[in-house]
Amino acid sequence: QVQLVEFGGGLAQAGGSLRLSCVVSGRTFSSYAMGWFRQAPGKEREFVTGISWNGRTTAYADSVKGRFTISRDNAKSTVYLQMNTLKPEDSAVYVCAAGRNAYSLVDYDYWGQGTQVTVSS
Repeated sequence: QVQLVEFGGGLAQAGGSLRLSCVVSGRTFSSYAMGWFRQAPGKEREFVTGISWNGRTTAYADSVKGRFTISRDNAKSTVYLQMNTLKPEDSAVYVCAAGRNAYSLVDYDYWGQGTQVTVSS
């Protein structure tokens, strides 16, 4: 069984930074594409970013391009989300996801519980 656990959420000021981590256990991490989603109160869950199994392909939502960076360390079974120049509208629960299709950045099969990110103005 695949388990995903997120770390690193919290409170930040507008313009500040946070780094999220997601540790995956249960299967071979390097065989998965990984992604981050977020959901704010009253809104649908939205795709933030994704990364292929080897890290060579990434994708970002327009709202975070140039501010957020996804990366992965297959040796540590961990995917990271570096969030810079945070805005209040980035406040949401951030959820890590893993996909069995190692190259697809749109299809995900396993989900974490999420970590809260709150950005104050």
